[in-house]
Amino acid sequence: MSYCLIIDDSRVIRKVSREIAEGLSFRVAEAENGEVGLQACRAEMPDVILLDWNMPVMDGYSFLKHLRATPEGQTPKVVFCTTENDIDYITRALDAGADEYIMKPFDRDILAAKFQELGVLPVSHSA
Repeated sequence: MSYCLIIDDSRVIRKVSREIAEGLSFRVAEAENGEVGLQACRAEMPDVILLDWNMPVMDGYSFLKHLRATPEGQTPKVVFCTTENDIDYITRALDAGADEYIMKPFDRDILAAKFQELGVLPVSHSA
């Protein structure tokens, strides 16, 4: 079963994201900031990461830079899910190694489409 890690400081966003990802047949773990997310990646590298930008302790951009610098850190697909819609944020995220960038609020269809484009959507849910 594919593994999705959700890194967001909002409990509500984590809950909604978890429900969507589990509905798409992902095994899901959650982290409330980038530091906890890195610990989760050290324990088990996910197939895909949903990543918020603005978080306390360690933000999403710093998390991504740290992740991509680790030996296995190129493996997971990283989707930034954020309210930051300025082109500078998007460019920085993609330059740092993000695979996709979606705006909050998002829904199941948007997430499923992005996962399918990235090749991480489990077969049973491919369109």
